[in-house]
Amino acid sequence: MRMAGPFWRSEEYLRGRTEGASTIRHRRLSQDQQLGLEKVFHVFVPKEEKVMLHVSFDLTPSQEECLHRLQYRIDVSYDSSKREHQEALWGLWYAAYPGIKLHDLISEQWKEMGWQGKDPSTDFRGGGFISLENLLFFARNYPKSFQDLLGKQDGDRALWEYPFAVAGVNITFMLIQMLDLQAAKPRSIIGAIFLKLLSENDRAFDILYCMTFKLMDQQWLAMRASYMDFNTVMKSTRRQLEQELLLEDVGRIEDLPSYSLLRR
Repeated sequence: MRMAGPFWRSEEYLRGRTEGASTIRHRRLSQDQQLGLEKVFHVFVPKEEKVMLHVSFDLTPSQEECLHRLQYRIDVSYDSSKREHQEALWGLWYAAYPGIKLHDLISEQWKEMGWQGKDPSTDFRGGGFISLENLLFFARNYPKSFQDLLGKQDGDRALWEYPFAVAGVNITFMLIQMLDLQAAKPRSIIGAIFLKLLSENDRAFDILYCMTFKLMDQQWLAMRASYMDFNTVMKSTRRQLEQELLLEDVGRIEDLPSYSLLRR
């Protein structure tokens, strides 16, 4: 499945330290190449170092297997005729609103969660079935953080808030693009770092999703954003994630600073 565009579309989503499987060599770097490295990898090249890292993103068998499993999930479109998909949608409702009966999978009640209409499946076209899996994972594994975001319980909220559920689909889409997960092998240093984390924890993508949602909301509040600022907030969130992934002491997904935002 090729990823469809998200509800909030940003033209700047497609931009891009690695250890273990990567091969690194140095050579002299021209001024233009230094600027290119800084622009693509968001790293500063000191003038006195005049070198460039050439990284060959070769995968270990374990990393390759993890990537293929995740890509299989990404390729699954939401199908309202599949029982597994229906059950996941029911599960999301009751994880979000325990004790409140959902009358049908197509219902005006879904608008309360922040879907555009009464049928959430129309919004999953942007992120596929994995975007539903991400929301459900968040609700079941970090219920306190999930409920705080769903109810917009933190901070001084805007009059025109982002719709929770559709924002979640956009976060799935953004992470897939940022990490270049539909490529056969990583084409950016950020993607290579993430695959190392994924090989340590096969739920790394789902956990990163939860962290990103909390981080996005934190950025939203810090920027005093409103509905029309969503793309700007997402760009800021992406930059923060990229900076965290480039930190030297990150060996597990739980080592990322934003992991501390999550509450069970």
